[in-house]
Amino acid sequence: MATHPFSIRLEPVLKARLEAEAARTERSAGFVIQKAVDEYLDAKEYKREAIREAVLEADKGVFISEKAMDAWVEAWGTQRELPMPEPDVFLAKA
Repeated sequence: MATHPFSIRLEPVLKARLEAEAARTERSAGFVIQKAVDEYLDAKEYKREAIREAVLEADKGVFISEKAMDAWVEAWGTQRELPMPEPDVFLAKA
């Protein structure tokens, strides 16, 4: 795959950290930056998709109440752990 030059300005502390990581991994600073940008963009895309899916799920109007969730979480690690609660709030669609 062809690459293209790209220039950025870095604060001195960040530049030093980048150079140290490149030296530790015996890679170029450009390689480290490329991997970091790739991972950053993957994480942003993953988050965006997770939010989109959560909104679609929320639009169905089926939820677990705060009371049920609190009871479930408070039971974690106790002798009386509860199963994950089932939805108990159903909003009518407009």
